Amino acid sequence: MNYKGRYFLIVTSLLMIVSGLVWRVVNLQVVEQDFLRNQGDMRTNRVVGIPAYRGMITDRNGEPLAISTPVESVWANPKEFDTEHPQLLALAGLLDLSLDELVNKINSAGGREFIYLQRHITPHLADKIKGLAIPGVRLKTEYRRYYPAGEVTAHVLGFTNIDGQGKEGIELAFDDTLRGTNGSKRVVRDRRGREVQILDGLQEMQSGENVTLSLDQRLQYLAYRELKAAVVSSGAEAGSAVVIDVATGEILAMVNQPSFNPNMRIKLRTDGRYCNRAAVFKLEPGSVAKTFSVVNALQNGHVTPGTLIDTSPGWMNVSGHMVKEDKHKNFGVIDVASILMRSSNIGVTKLTLSLPPHSLIDTLQKFGFGKTTESGFPGESSGTLIAPPKRGTFVLATMAFGYGMSVTPLQLARAYAALGAGGVIRPATFLKQMDIPKGEQIIDPVVARQVVDMLSGVVEEGGGKKAKVVGYRTAGKTGTTRKVAQTGGYLPGNHVAVFAGLAPASNPRFAIVVVIDDPKGDLYYGSQLAAPVFSKIAAGALRLFNIPPDMLDNQNLRVARVQDDRTQHD
Repeated sequence: MNYKGRYFLIVTSLLMIVSGLVWRVVNLQVVEQDFLRNQGDMRTNRVVGIPAYRGMITDRNGEPLAISTPVESVWANPKEFDTEHPQLLALAGLLDLSLDELVNKINSAGGREFIYLQRHITPHLADKIKGLAIPGVRLKTEYRRYYPAGEVTAHVLGFTNIDGQGKEGIELAFDDTLRGTNGSKRVVRDRRGREVQILDGLQEMQSGENVTLSLDQRLQYLAYRELKAAVVSSGAEAGSAVVIDVATGEILAMVNQPSFNPNMRIKLRTDGRYCNRAAVFKLEPGSVAKTFSVVNALQNGHVTPGTLIDTSPGWMNVSGHMVKEDKHKNFGVIDVASILMRSSNIGVTKLTLSLPPHSLIDTLQKFGFGKTTESGFPGESSGTLIAPPKRGTFVLATMAFGYGMSVTPLQLARAYAALGAGGVIRPATFLKQMDIPKGEQIIDPVVARQVVDMLSGVVEEGGGKKAKVVGYRTAGKTGTTRKVAQTGGYLPGNHVAVFAGLAPASNPRFAIVVVIDDPKGDLYYGSQLAAPVFSKIAAGALRLFNIPPDMLDNQNLRVARVQDDRTQHD
């Protein structure tokens, strides 16, 4: 080929190359512009979620009980993940995985572009993982729930799952209020997945609302401490205590034993550890229910606190069944007030059987037994209350002294609060009330006052002496019941000790119920175990809420001051 031919070939080739390049540029910039822009955006632009901040739960004084704190979670994009990266072994070690486990976890993602490697890690661990700079491995900010009071408020507050959804307690009951709404935004990421620019916000994040509870954290701690000490010292299986504000129905404290730490990742168990026993656990109330049998007699019968009842010889036959006094006592002829003070089974049975059969049931229903307290707590039990005509006169007699029915500690506290409020019953509530809720007048205020005074006699002269609080009059009733077996009948040698009462008796502010379930050893009566816990919780509540003493005896006041000083030093 001559010179001209070679020249023509070279020039033609160059022209073809230039033409091809020009066409490619035109094709990229004009013909395929939209397609390429979309492809580029898919690789650099991302729509990312903005997690909503879950609302805070506080006590009545604004003290935080549940808060959400930002934490990092490790995730990976399997399509960008380099299984041969030299830092992969280090990453597996930080995640407490073997190299094979890590690789298998990535490979199990299928065609997804997102998989969690580990959630809610510590800031120190997050910094180490970030420093490895492994392609496709990134960090995401989330929120983890934290409970400052730990096990003290665990049963009331409940807990959330790892995704911030309420699973138990207040967290579940007010989940819609607390949760909020997640937002989203479009961002530009660099080749390492780092966010370099926010293009626009697609949906605004809305934080959850705060919830203010009726609980007083100080009283909650005090009640928990005293209950736990009693359960441990008596070797009991469990225990519960409830404190209700008589005037408002607010639950000021609710504690249980055994408890759990909600800050630890929850693994669901079937032993009832996460169950709020105070609202769910059902028990036969025993002698604490005699209070309402006496209320029924005063309200519907022609008796007064001074009416005499013959309880001799300490036993009686009811429909072929024997009803007898505890420890085979014979109290003889005693008045209605003494029936409560001496906890006479025969006395309340005679009072109850002298009235129409439906009378006692109607009274118990008015005090909220057989239905929930309207607290809204998830899973709250309504107890058991069955009309006697369906089960016979003997059942009515046993119900008069607290058997043949079941109640929760919360129901008992609410019922005693109604007595303390002059016969006005209000819904029990976990929310702080700004005004006094309207209640229902269920019995004559005079009858309510008479019964509170009789209950004060139980503490002063009867079996409730250990429920006394120095400087104050208290009122209440002890109860000791045999523990019911799950298969029916009673467990031999197993008991439940109960005390329910009011403080101060002259103008009740607090209704308090203490339950000690299945104590071991020789001490198992409500007067021995539950009454002292009532005394300590009541003393703390009266002090914390600055309730003036209603026993103006100078010697008592001096002792009270010394006791308060010692408590403050403790």
